[in-house]
Amino acid sequence: MSITLRKPVSKDAVELATLHVECWKQTYSELLPEGFFTAQHLEQRISMWRRILDDANPGFRIAVASDEQDRLVGFSFSAPLPKDATDVPEGIERQLYNLYVLNDHHGSGTGQQLLEAVLGDEPAMLWVTEKNPRAIAFYRRNGFAFDGLVEQDPTAPLITDARMVRLPEAAGAKA
Repeated sequence: MSITLRKPVSKDAVELATLHVECWKQTYSELLPEGFFTAQHLEQRISMWRRILDDANPGFRIAVASDEQDRLVGFSFSAPLPKDATDVPEGIERQLYNLYVLNDHHGSGTGQQLLEAVLGDEPAMLWVTEKNPRAIAFYRRNGFAFDGLVEQDPTAPLITDARMVRLPEAAGAKA
């Protein structure tokens, strides 16, 4: 299975949004309320990705992974911390916002390639669903650890996100 990584362009917005929704369906369906995935939800993702891909912000790092048929199978996105970020450990200036890979490509190394494309071994933070042990193990292998902060999503009461950080002294360390 050959995977190609590249930076997405504006014309990728619809396919990227569709992939984003499909990854959420595969990962979180049992944790989301019935009817969560509406046509409006997809339209919101398309709008979001159009806005992000059309933004020339040099701090945005986005990568997509495509298969031999040039179909998107995963994506990642990191950016500088939001201005309203609180209680951020010293030395962390970047957040991983998204890293998703279709289930059929789990264990293929695609996720690792996507992480390295947008974050490398830099110190960073991310939010992960506490009920996603596969993602948690992946991030731990890449030097991230929980720091004790959690937040609840009011639109998805079964999802609790926990913050993981990779501190400067742990950057590059893989367990």
